[in-house]
Amino acid sequence: MLFAIMAAIYDVKRNFIPDILNYVLIIFGLFSNLILSLISTNIKFIFASIISMLITYTITYMLWKLNMWGGGDAKLFTGIATVIPSGINIDFLNIFPQLSVYPFSFSVVINSILVSFPFLVIFVVHLISKNEIFKDNVDFLFNIFNIESLRYIINSTLNKLISIKDLEEGMIVNDYYFNNEYIIELISEIDGNLKVYRTHDRDDFKYYFKSQSAGGITNKEMWQLKIMNAQNIISDNISIKVSFPFTPAILVGLIIAIIYGDVMMLFAKNLVLVI
Repeated sequence: MLFAIMAAIYDVKRNFIPDILNYVLIIFGLFSNLILSLISTNIKFIFASIISMLITYTITYMLWKLNMWGGGDAKLFTGIATVIPSGINIDFLNIFPQLSVYPFSFSVVINSILVSFPFLVIFVVHLISKNEIFKDNVDFLFNIFNIESLRYIINSTLNKLISIKDLEEGMIVNDYYFNNEYIIELISEIDGNLKVYRTHDRDDFKYYFKSQSAGGITNKEMWQLKIMNAQNIISDNISIKVSFPFTPAILVGLIIAIIYGDVMMLFAKNLVLVI
């Protein structure tokens, strides 16, 4: 709980989770379950911790590659899976959560996704109202479900142009078009989250680079872009995605999983009762 709270604070304030925080959590999980195995002379604790860690990391890493969340979120889920490989019952607190057959971390993932929807809606509505789109474009109120209108709203709300000097680690870079092939070499040397692509829909530029996942740029990539800007290799401004901090949803999902259990299991139980 303490690690999840610290991660949520970092994510909200700085838009990323420090790797050291997640790595310490994973080490703590392995060490604590190893101690439990030694005390109880039962290998199941450390064995379950390792298996849960590997399965959770594999699944969340794949979802990270699909841009569902950042790399820090995937590592935090892995840390939770390492500490608590399976659901727990706390007798003295009268907590007997609805447990599932899959690892405890999956219950946290499912709870977090379900919890995030209302926060995401509020977040998007806040951005739209802040940008005052409808104030200058009243027609959008009558064409809100038009594809072009939705595309404009998304582009103007969930993307913003900032100075490269203001870039921070974890920011998600949008398409940056260029012709200088030296940029390809500079970005490839870092081997981070930025990736170069060849353009197919523009005649004025040959290439573009962007963040290839929701993890955003690394610290090295941030400084590389700033150096490239200082050397006039790239321009002063760059477009980034306005990211939604998902870690608070993970924190709430963890609390729900510990106290009430897997929300999907509760839904399934109520559905069976209704039928």
